[in-house]
Amino acid sequence: MTATIGHQTKPASWARAIAKPAQEFAMTALSPISGAIPENLQGSLYRNGPARLERGGVQVGHWFDGDGAVLAVHFGAGQARATYRYVQTAGYLAEAQADKLMFGNYGMTAPVSWLQRFGKSSKNVANTSVLALPDKLLALWEGGLPHALDLETLETYGLENLEGLDHHRAYSAHPKRDPQTGEIFNFGIAYGKDTTLHLYRSDRSGKLIKKHQVNLQGASMVHDFVMAGNYLIFCVPPLRMNPVPVLLNLQSFSDSLAWQPQEGMEILVFDRHSLELVSRNHAAPWYQWHFGNGYGDRDGNVVFDLVRYPDFGTNQFLKEVATGQTKTKSEGMLWQMRLNPTTGEFLESSQLSDRGCEFPTVAPAQVGQESRYTYLATRRQGSQVTDLFDAIACYDHHHQNLMEANLGANRYPMEPLFIANPDQPEQGWLITVVYDGDRDCSEVWLFDRDRLDQEPVCRLALPSVVPMGFHGTWR
Repeated sequence: MTATIGHQTKPASWARAIAKPAQEFAMTALSPISGAIPENLQGSLYRNGPARLERGGVQVGHWFDGDGAVLAVHFGAGQARATYRYVQTAGYLAEAQADKLMFGNYGMTAPVSWLQRFGKSSKNVANTSVLALPDKLLALWEGGLPHALDLETLETYGLENLEGLDHHRAYSAHPKRDPQTGEIFNFGIAYGKDTTLHLYRSDRSGKLIKKHQVNLQGASMVHDFVMAGNYLIFCVPPLRMNPVPVLLNLQSFSDSLAWQPQEGMEILVFDRHSLELVSRNHAAPWYQWHFGNGYGDRDGNVVFDLVRYPDFGTNQFLKEVATGQTKTKSEGMLWQMRLNPTTGEFLESSQLSDRGCEFPTVAPAQVGQESRYTYLATRRQGSQVTDLFDAIACYDHHHQNLMEANLGANRYPMEPLFIANPDQPEQGWLITVVYDGDRDCSEVWLFDRDRLDQEPVCRLALPSVVPMGFHGTWR
């Protein structure tokens, strides 16, 4: 596989990670390559992402279409153990038995004759994120129900309806958890005569306790939302889906989406407790996959961060990732927005950094509240904008600067997650999984949050390659 840069073509070292299906591994003790595991680091890292992008010699159509596999790394008493397993979805099992791709997905139609496509549903790939509940781990995919897994072994239990979701209902891959009450907020999109946004409020165990719904102005796609103080905020981009070819399985969902900036961005603000709509407004268009965090300020307004793109070109870049040949230039930047929640009117917006970035996260204890630090995947100075992210960074909102961990050439991290130090909760570590393209291996890297520009606290070798993925959590 190669990556096209300008007028030249050179090997893309990250492409080796997805060139063949990832290999599962059973629970294995991990040994430090360098440094040492902190004795007081107690808990589990879970990461999800597409691990199989072909079957039977046929490649999927988009990075989002790969079968999901989850990595679990359990820490305690200065030791670490890990396992990596595919989510045993019905579609995965059926295709494994047939040794061929059989279903359509976000970026592909089913690779069968057009007559055979009628009535054929998409495959739930369970590949986007994870949500740790007290008694199970949920593997999330925004097009359908989550799959429940064992927290220790990652054994797949099956689909999970959270005691209230319809069997066909979507449950997004970006839930938000209130750090004080443990309540979980999420949403799902339903397409039909009208496009409906469904909102969900659950208790700390995941059981649904309240639902609400509202129709959107058009058949758009919503990937994420932000919790800011007492509000849930949705920025619905001006994407419009042509539903007929999708319903007939003649065109993929991705290919049916058209960027229509004249429609503007639809802004919806909901009361977090009642889930009732507070305001609805329009703004100049942009696109975002992910929000960072949000909070309510002293004036009763809300402030939130996001990675903002000028248009939907990012989708083409992500489609190209699945081929190992990335040529589309589409960079997202970290922005901050201030909004009047009662009117839905933006009062202020500003770009915080000029570095291309993605996967913004904050300390779990600060979700929905003002947070000083935002953690990001980014690119090293001088890296090509058509390459995958090869660094992680911490943006300090107080000092308005970026501290970067330079991982070295041809090393590609996943989304960084903050782990609070139990002895000093204001301090802590950043954890990420790094693919080394030169050595064709994957490692777990742990950094001191305040010393990102220094050597990691420890590096742990994984038994096999874990391809670059999307989202994770720390439990």
